[in-house]
Amino acid sequence: MAITATMVKELRERTGAGMMECKKMLTETGGDMEAAIDLMRKSGAAKADKKAGRVAADGTVVITVSEDGKEGSIVEVNCETDFVAKDENFVNFSNAVGARVLADKPADIEALSAMPLDSGETVEEVRANLVAKIGENMQVRRFEVLTSDAGQVYAYSHGVRIGVAVAMTGGDEALGKDVAMHIAASRPVCVSEKEVPAETLEKEKEILIAQAEGSGKPMEIIEKMVEGRMRKYLAEITLVGQPFVKDPDQTVGQLLKAAGAEVTAFVRYEVGEGIEKKQEDFAAEVMAQVKGS
Repeated sequence: MAITATMVKELRERTGAGMMECKKMLTETGGDMEAAIDLMRKSGAAKADKKAGRVAADGTVVITVSEDGKEGSIVEVNCETDFVAKDENFVNFSNAVGARVLADKPADIEALSAMPLDSGETVEEVRANLVAKIGENMQVRRFEVLTSDAGQVYAYSHGVRIGVAVAMTGGDEALGKDVAMHIAASRPVCVSEKEVPAETLEKEKEILIAQAEGSGKPMEIIEKMVEGRMRKYLAEITLVGQPFVKDPDQTVGQLLKAAGAEVTAFVRYEVGEGIEKKQEDFAAEVMAQVKGS
């Protein structure tokens, strides 16, 4: 029996399991939905999948650089608590995923999930088994691969929660790591002004014009005000425009130019950014229980 996308979707909705796991179970049971659910429960996958709805906003950022320094991967793997983020099994899994991303450069998370690790099990199978074993939801959230054929890829990790990979031509390792450290601290959006999307610039300009018009000044003055504020805005969001953290008297662009270097790309990941994490108020929870008793 052919396993359709609709069948996989239904099993995912009923179990909360990953797409690859659902497809595998349906294949093994010949498309029998109830048998697939029973098989998942027997294998322990169902136990793991009950945790799939819990927020995994902790975890680690893993950076893996090739031996020749020409390529690097950066991966975010999430769990629920910092305690599990330090667990040896979780750390080993995260490092193995980082190595697989660098070696095979999968197209997306779905493709990565189906890839085998050294144990022979797929990334998804190892993840599900770890969830069942450790008792926390875990997810491989995102990854990117950087390549620098004419230069090198450099990395900086601030603990396990912030990671930066930089592709740079010219300069040396010390400069590469300094620039990566700057990116970790200063959060630039892109390398230079030419990479800022036109719609982003237009939106910011509209906001600045509206703010300036409230001043009641003549239009020619407003235009100069907006022009100056746009320059300041671009300096704040672009790597080359930002003051270098180790020497604010020069910009990163000036630092790179003096060294004959150029940053062609960078990726900055911070664990849990963009994930809404539930804040527990234990005092309020206890009081609510007391009042209800």
